[in-house]
Amino acid sequence: MKAATIAILLAFLVSTGYGQKKPQTVIAFGSCNDENKSQEMWKEVLAQHPDVWIWGGDNIYADDNEPFEKMRARYEKQKSNTDYQRLLKSSLVTGTWDDHDYGINDGGKNFGKKKGSKELFVDFIPFSNKNQFTKHDGVYNSITIGRHKQKVKIINLDTRSFRDTVIRITYMDSTTLTKSKKYEINPAGDVLGEEQWTWLTKELQDNTPQLFIINSSIQVISQDHRFEKWGNLPSAQKRLYDLIASATKRVLIISGDRHIAEFSKIRLPGLSYPLVDFTSSGMTHTWSEFWKEDNRYRVGDLVIQQTFGLISIDWAGSSPKVTLQIKGLGGVTYGHQLIVF
Repeated sequence: MKAATIAILLAFLVSTGYGQKKPQTVIAFGSCNDENKSQEMWKEVLAQHPDVWIWGGDNIYADDNEPFEKMRARYEKQKSNTDYQRLLKSSLVTGTWDDHDYGINDGGKNFGKKKGSKELFVDFIPFSNKNQFTKHDGVYNSITIGRHKQKVKIINLDTRSFRDTVIRITYMDSTTLTKSKKYEINPAGDVLGEEQWTWLTKELQDNTPQLFIINSSIQVISQDHRFEKWGNLPSAQKRLYDLIASATKRVLIISGDRHIAEFSKIRLPGLSYPLVDFTSSGMTHTWSEFWKEDNRYRVGDLVIQQTFGLISIDWAGSSPKVTLQIKGLGGVTYGHQLIVF
C-alpha cells in the first residue's frame, strides 16, 4: 500500500474516532447481596466493564448480633466468588454498609458491636487508604476518580453508626385491612452525627470534581413508604437538602436497602437542576410478590426485579451528560434516566 493511501486511511480512522478511547466513565453499584444466594449478577456487572464498583450496603446478610467469626466467614464467601474476584482485578471497588453488615436489622447509633463490625467491613472493601478509618468512628469515606476535567468524587455516607432512634409501631393498614408495621417520624432526629456532617460539608466544598455521587444506604428522596428512609428523620433530610443546594455542585444520589429499583426526583430551592436519587437494590433477591407503593417523587416505573445500577458519564460536552440505567439479568434494562446538568 502506498504511503499516500496509508496517510488517507489513518486520517479517516482518526476523524471517525476509530481506536480512540471514548471520553466516558462507567460506574456500577448495587446492594442487598445475600452471599448464600445465586451470585449470577456479577457476570452482568462484568459485561459492562465498569471503571468503579460501589457497594451500597447489605453486602452480606449477617444475623442480628451474630459472632464476628461467622460474619468474617460470610465476607470470605462473598470475596471468594470467581466473578467477584474478576471484578476486583478489573475495577476500583469502594462503598458503604447497611444494617445487615452493620450487625443488626434496622440498627442505629446504640448498637454496641459496631466497632467490631467496622473492622470486618474495612477489611472486606479494598479501600486504597484504610488509614482514614482510624481517624474517626463509623465508615464514612470518599474517593475521587478520573483526571483533569473528568473527575468524579464518590462520597460514601454512614447512615447507621450515628443515626438516632426511630420507633417501629404496629398499625392497621386501610388498604389490606391487616396489621402492619411502620416507623414513626422522629422530627428532631439525626442521621449522620455532627462529625460526619462537618466532613460532608468539606467534601462538597471541593472544587475539582465535575460530579459528586453521594452513596446513601437508605433512600433519601422517597417519602411515602413505611420503611427506613431519610424522611423518617425530616430535620436531617432537610439539612442534607440544604447542604447540597448551598454547595452549588453537580450531585447525584444513589441508594439501596429496599429490594427494588426506582428513580426519585425532586426540585430543591436554590438548585438549578432536579436532584435524583437512583435506588438499585436486590442483586440476589427482591419482593416475593408485588404490592402498590406510593412515591410522589418517582419518575418511571417501580422495578421489582434483581438489579444493579449503571451510571455512564459522557464527557464530550462542556458539562457531563449522565445516563442512569436499571440493569438486570440477561442484559435487560428496566429503566433509564438522562441527566444533563
